[in-house]
Amino acid sequence: MEVDLLMSIIEQYGYVAIFFLLWLGIVGLPIPDELVVATGGFLASIGVLNPWYSFLAGYLGVASGLTIGFLLGKYFGKPILQWLCKTEKMRNAVNRSTGLLEKYGTTALCISYLFPVVRHVVPYLVGLGGMTFRRYAMLSYPIGLVWTIAFYFLGHVFGNNVEAIIEVIRKYGFYALLVIVVVLGVVFFVRKQFMGNRAYRAKGE
Repeated sequence: MEVDLLMSIIEQYGYVAIFFLLWLGIVGLPIPDELVVATGGFLASIGVLNPWYSFLAGYLGVASGLTIGFLLGKYFGKPILQWLCKTEKMRNAVNRSTGLLEKYGTTALCISYLFPVVRHVVPYLVGLGGMTFRRYAMLSYPIGLVWTIAFYFLGHVFGNNVEAIIEVIRKYGFYALLVIVVVLGVVFFVRKQFMGNRAYRAKGE
């Protein structure tokens, strides 16, 4: 199981492992980024890692991957694009990314997070297309933060079951993630209300 391998790597190398596993995701590391972030959240939930350092390592890894993708596209654009198109899977991702950019313009930077692989390709393409780094950073870093928070939270809550949850999300997209987050929010709200009512009744007795 990928989560067992990740836990072993992260337990051995700590926050550095989280950072570099996410940083290397931009060059096609076969371990899903979502699972790396979620595993960091899980290990923080059981006390193996500090929750703040774990989250920070995850976000910095995501942000560094986004930065490298943009810079590679900006300064080595066409050779990188040719290299990406060597396999059918990556050609499909490039075509899908190009379609998103043609349809939604720069908003595609945000939408690309809904699709595995595509979110790594879009930074290359916008860098190749001449977008300024300032505009790129203003669009990509905040959505990267939201994405990191979402999967860190999933790992923190679902623990060892997170691999199956992420498989569902990768298959059905952002809507599956949204449904899961909404359900969790409702559960926590109901639980908080229930615990508050119990405490109130106990105090009254």
